[in-house]
Amino acid sequence: MSYLDNIRTFVRVYELGSMSAAGRDLRISPAVTSARISQLEEHLSVRLFQRTTRSLTPTEHGKAFYTGAREVLESVENAEAQVVNITDNPKGSLYVSAPLGVGRRLLAPYVPDFIDAYPEVTVRLRLTDRLVDLTTEGLDLAFFLGQPEDSNLRIRKIADVQRVFCASPGYVEKRGHPESGQALVDDRHECLNLRFPGAPEFQWRVVTEEGPQRLRVSGRYESDDGDVLTDWALADRGVVMKPLFEVAEHLKAGRLVSVATKTPPEPIQMACLFTHRRRQDPKARLFMEFMVERIGAGIAAADFGA
Repeated sequence: MSYLDNIRTFVRVYELGSMSAAGRDLRISPAVTSARISQLEEHLSVRLFQRTTRSLTPTEHGKAFYTGAREVLESVENAEAQVVNITDNPKGSLYVSAPLGVGRRLLAPYVPDFIDAYPEVTVRLRLTDRLVDLTTEGLDLAFFLGQPEDSNLRIRKIADVQRVFCASPGYVEKRGHPESGQALVDDRHECLNLRFPGAPEFQWRVVTEEGPQRLRVSGRYESDDGDVLTDWALADRGVVMKPLFEVAEHLKAGRLVSVATKTPPEPIQMACLFTHRRRQDPKARLFMEFMVERIGAGIAAADFGA
């Protein structure tokens, strides 16, 4: 087996924290994954991971080797990128992350078109509503709603996304039609919250005549999947705050209605995050430009149809 393949396998095991997860990600069997790590450890004459039946933890040697291994892979990727720039024939795997709603509605439908245009690129799309770390998770690009916390990342803004408060007609009939965000708090409306491990204290930001205001809303329903919140809203369970493009069809069909319209939610930024190095990779650059145009058009169409 190639020493570079062993290094690449080690990096994915380290980043994903699991032999089986790394094997699935690299499309190799668990036996091959384990064999590559064992070969690397034998070559280096050190243990890179402490293994038990329930956990896999990098040793101090493993932690030290990861930094250098990542640099090796980045150097190879940069060298390949230089060749690709000359041949104009991008190839290789592209690791992309996006929130669930963004990925399902605005990204995934166009991935086949991108692969048709660049058939030697493999797109590995990871959808999650939690915050991701580009470096530790080995991502090339991360599409994002909000403001990035890491100032070292580069950002390509796509659009300001309009958001709405909405609920089902059945919920409004039972609990009344709140006219403002403050009514959501004062009348103790059931607010459906997007929350994930490590998320900050949850508040909804609204636009008022006096300026932006934070609302400390409450509710018994929480999920780390935004589409689950939409399903609960459709099932008469509460009020949800959503990007307009995610619920435009439900609003148009009358399955959901806008509420608290006197103080709408603040718009949220849609952007693409990447490191400076990833921006130099032709396939990452091509994918970003390809999707930025289409995502922007999809958001504009939802706003126009609202």
